Amino acid sequence: MIFPPILALALSGCASLTPVDRINDGVNDPFEAQNRKVHAFNKGLDKTVVKPASSAYAAVAPAPVRAVVSNASRNLSLPATTVNSLLQGDLRGAGIASSRFLLNSTLGLAGLFDPASDLGIPPHETDFGQTLAVWGAPQGAYLELPFFGPSSERAAWGRLVDMVTNPLDYEFDASEKAIKSTAGALSALGSRAKFGSSIDSILYDSADSYAQTRLFYLESRKFQLGSVEPTNADDPYDDPYAE
Repeated sequence: MIFPPILALALSGCASLTPVDRINDGVNDPFEAQNRKVHAFNKGLDKTVVKPASSAYAAVAPAPVRAVVSNASRNLSLPATTVNSLLQGDLRGAGIASSRFLLNSTLGLAGLFDPASDLGIPPHETDFGQTLAVWGAPQGAYLELPFFGPSSERAAWGRLVDMVTNPLDYEFDASEKAIKSTAGALSALGSRAKFGSSIDSILYDSADSYAQTRLFYLESRKFQLGSVEPTNADDPYDDPYAE
């Protein structure tokens, strides 16, 4: 999914912008020249493929249908959330994720619906990048990845590990994996359509879309990580933002 942290920031409500001429202060971005080239590629991909596809998806799939697809995709990610919660020593988070998976997979008809929320079990999300932060790994430099958008060195390694930490991937056959991937792609398109105006304002209406994307990513990731971000004065890549 391209630019997921921007969507996360829109969901968190942390939408205050810093002037473009100030947002480079304190940001560790030694690869900015290369990152800007990748950003231009991602922006072009969004303009020519992702944005039109999301508009088409929203046009043919009513909001309730898109919600069902997103529910299914989130449900299929919960086993990986449970694994990462356990690796972080977060037994409460692991219990929430596993409870949601069991309830939504059964009462929710394979995750199409979300009875767990109706029963007072809140959503819980985490990833291996957060696990690395809990373990004390430094954030490293800011990166923008092709297709995946803004990241950091730590988050990039976390994304790589996340590709192999979902237990369902070892149980599913090829057709089930295809369904899982399709649900994830459609869910991403649904999010792109839902938050289209916010994303468009960053990518197409700002004076420097790269700098604004970087700022939004760093602020939203800081909000997501909360108090788990390590403080390491010896880290040459340390900066005032969380991952």
